[in-house]
Amino acid sequence: MARNHSPSVVAIWIGLVCNVLLAILKITVGLLFHSPVLVADGVNNAGDIVATLAALVSSLISKKPADADHPYGHGKAEVVAASLVAVLLALAAFWIGYQSLTAFFEPPRHASWLPLIAAAVSLALKQALYVYTMRVGKKHRSKSAQATAYDHLADVYSSIAAVLGIGLALWGDRAGVAWASYADPAAGLIVTFLVFRLAYKLGREATDILMEKTVPPHVIEQYGRVIAELDDIRRIDRIRAREHGQYIIVDVRVGIPSHYTIQQGHDISRQIKKRIMDHDPHVGEVLVHLNPWEDDGQKG
Repeated sequence: MARNHSPSVVAIWIGLVCNVLLAILKITVGLLFHSPVLVADGVNNAGDIVATLAALVSSLISKKPADADHPYGHGKAEVVAASLVAVLLALAAFWIGYQSLTAFFEPPRHASWLPLIAAAVSLALKQALYVYTMRVGKKHRSKSAQATAYDHLADVYSSIAAVLGIGLALWGDRAGVAWASYADPAAGLIVTFLVFRLAYKLGREATDILMEKTVPPHVIEQYGRVIAELDDIRRIDRIRAREHGQYIIVDVRVGIPSHYTIQQGHDISRQIKKRIMDHDPHVGEVLVHLNPWEDDGQKG
């Protein structure tokens, strides 16, 4: 059986491997050197592993062709995965927030250089993964890849907090500044807010698609202008369009002369479909309903 080597799947696999390595690195170093923020960041990566596995499985499912039970394909599998990632991001934000708050009520610990290096490596790697995965996700309209990219971006914020917190703690130890040890939990609270924002944005986009929210009005207007250019179209009665995972479904109702034959109507339907799909390569299906139009200007 042929393997799936699509760019979105490759990007998700790369993210999965990196998350496993980073989770092991940060949790181990964090526990050995008593760095709560690094442990929390590592736990966040462990949650990413679950999210990435969900994105990978959904991406593979979404590539399956349409069948009798799923005549419009399996594109929404990626949207379901995006919803799961949004939930996991919110849970990760709760974890980071909890760790940050409890740190204020614990005695400060001495900071070490190795946790700072681990956090800096994580920051650089996660930023690179975000840029790469988002580029792939947008190019191939992969919701699961974009969700994974947002997950990487959340980790960038988390790693920034770790770098700043551990760095200030190191400075505080050497400068004798006691309050610097609490810069770590303060930065963690900021990260909590940023991660919650990402979770909300991703969850809202996924929910809109699952609820079949219409595409932006200006996009529908463009479809209308494309259809109106056909000579046989007497009136555009209705145009609706919605995202279906990786592609857009367009529903068109137009009026054509009532004396046209079935063959002529069929040819017009094909022209409408071709013109819309040529105009917007993201459209994967166009449903056309023809209404009879009388010569006196009244629709039959």
